[in-house]
Amino acid sequence: MTKHIDWRRAAGAVRTAAGSRTRPRGKRRRPRASRVPRRPDYPRSGRVGWRRWVPSWRQLSASFLLAVAAVSGVVAIAYVRTEIPEGLNGFATQQDNVYYWADGTPMARTGWVRRQEMPLDKIPKHVRWAVLAAENAGFYSDPGVSVSGVTRALWRTVGDGDTQGGSTITQQYVKNVYLSQDQSLSRKFTEVLLAIKVDRQHSKDRILEDYLNTSWFGRGTYGLQRAAQAYYGKDVTQLDASEGAFLAALLKGASLYDPAISPANRERAVERWAWTLDRMVEIGRLSREERARYTRFPEPRVPTTPSTSGGQNGYLVELAETYAKRAGRISDARFDLGGYQVYTTFQKPRTAALTKAVDAARAGLDPENRAADRYARFGAASVAPDGRILAVHGGPDHQKQAFNESNAATVPAGTVFTPFVYAAALEHGVQRERGGPRTPVTPATVYDGDDGVPLRTPEGPYWDRAGKMVKAINLDGRSHGRISLGRALAESADAPFLQLGMDVGLEHVRRTAQSAGLLGSSLGPPVPDFALGNSTPSAIRMASAYSMFPGRGTHTEPYSVLRVTHKGEPVPLAAPRKRRAVGPAVADHVTDALSRAREEQATEEQATEGRADEEHGGEGPDGAAGKAGGTREDTARWYAGYTPTEATAVVVYRMDLAKSLAPLPLTGLGGDSTAGAGRPAAIWNQYMDAVRDVSPRTGDDRGKTR
Repeated sequence: MTKHIDWRRAAGAVRTAAGSRTRPRGKRRRPRASRVPRRPDYPRSGRVGWRRWVPSWRQLSASFLLAVAAVSGVVAIAYVRTEIPEGLNGFATQQDNVYYWADGTPMARTGWVRRQEMPLDKIPKHVRWAVLAAENAGFYSDPGVSVSGVTRALWRTVGDGDTQGGSTITQQYVKNVYLSQDQSLSRKFTEVLLAIKVDRQHSKDRILEDYLNTSWFGRGTYGLQRAAQAYYGKDVTQLDASEGAFLAALLKGASLYDPAISPANRERAVERWAWTLDRMVEIGRLSREERARYTRFPEPRVPTTPSTSGGQNGYLVELAETYAKRAGRISDARFDLGGYQVYTTFQKPRTAALTKAVDAARAGLDPENRAADRYARFGAASVAPDGRILAVHGGPDHQKQAFNESNAATVPAGTVFTPFVYAAALEHGVQRERGGPRTPVTPATVYDGDDGVPLRTPEGPYWDRAGKMVKAINLDGRSHGRISLGRALAESADAPFLQLGMDVGLEHVRRTAQSAGLLGSSLGPPVPDFALGNSTPSAIRMASAYSMFPGRGTHTEPYSVLRVTHKGEPVPLAAPRKRRAVGPAVADHVTDALSRAREEQATEEQATEGRADEEHGGEGPDGAAGKAGGTREDTARWYAGYTPTEATAVVVYRMDLAKSLAPLPLTGLGGDSTAGAGRPAAIWNQYMDAVRDVSPRTGDDRGKTR
């Protein structure tokens, strides 16, 4: 059966197909409808409630991959653009620090020239591995950075702002020689990139060698070689594993682990040393048998000083360095790198004159044949009213004795303290009745100056804890009768000031003394003897406090540095504090009394039989004011005085530094019980005579004929 074909429909289909292939020229195809891109299915359809907001695993994966790609791109770009600097920064080199006298001439240079390159193959393996065990046991296998360490550091940064921690040896090396020492995220990021580049471009041995030669070990030393010499007096090639373990501990912070600094430091050093040795055993770099031999901590030697700081210079440098670092906010590590110029307040002519005067007094002692002359100390300092420390005598020689005799704060002030009791009374008046009004005090106010007068309070006699009545005494044992306070100060009648301190109030006296410049930490307990000097100020602080009187009641904190520059650039210094201690009239009244005290002293010396003027060091300058002082136990003898341009304090005491910082009795010093009493005044007079024509500003000789 034949199938019927619709020829018309077939012909139309053919025409349609042909037309689609052979469009007439000039006609455009009708554009197809564009596909609309699908919107991300988020919030997700087909879900209800909170489930609509839960991303699918495809969405999470895509987001994670995009984030990784973005971070990787940023890191890759930063890595490519980060270049290893051609030169090392200042932390990889060290220079001397130069100190100058007040007139601008060089005084001393410090800087141990404490860096010496040492090839890695010269450093014993056990020393190298002590460092690696303590700092970075995986050094030879890591890529230059510790991922876990960096993560910890970043976590700490987010948590509490601490950007330290987590550094490999390569990172530490990069930080030491290429970067600044500030702590920030950007610096940490740069450190990581540089560490990776350095690790890729340099061998591990080279990195370790450079690290060991540039790291700071304290005591002014950089590099293991100089550290070995500073702490053990030997080359690094001679160190054993125990000594190497201690030096490795210093890398964690030399100021915290140098045993010479404090007992707490020693305790930390011993603990870190033992841990490092145990760690060496743990990583297979020290046998248990060898570890068992190291049971005693390898004590480093006592720090030594550079030769440029011998004589008095060492004491001056020490004072100036301490002040410069504190006022300039300079860290020990940065200062030890050097490059600082420190312009001090010390005047060379005054320092020489003070040393000469002390040496003359010391020459009269015979420590080999007289036990009372042994351990004699002479502290002396001169301070201007504006706070400048002009001269200091710290001891016989800083190379032989580092202890600064002028800065000792364990020697009692004795009766040289009484001017501050007098000043407090003039400033605040007295209160003789509990809760009653305060009564003004003048230089003419009269007190009982007899020896042995009972000390009184508003409630009656003053009793000590042993149940004994306390009596006011005069150190000279004399009774002065009824005497005005101004006259009592001039004649060194002590009893009135013991009672005066109670009447003024010991707290008022304390505040006056502290405002005048005595350190609160050196002031004694608030008992009656406080008025007679149970405080223990240094000679520097006593001179500073007395400078308040020619300053007419204004005190400026003592300072030893005028300015500091670093590689020619000025370093900002905190200004010394200035404050009003007492009113100008009060300061003038004290000066009047102490001027009369000078006259009394001169009269007494002239009347003393057999004493030549030379024994007292001359007469001293005209118009000076000052006072001698002693203690009840005779453990210190003072002379403190001043002219309008400077105040000078001298103290003589005995102290066996090998045993204690407690002062010993002075009885018999110089051969008899009285000869030693005049030594502080003799030093003061000789010094002040020698510098009367020296400018208090620059130390230049004024050229006057004497």
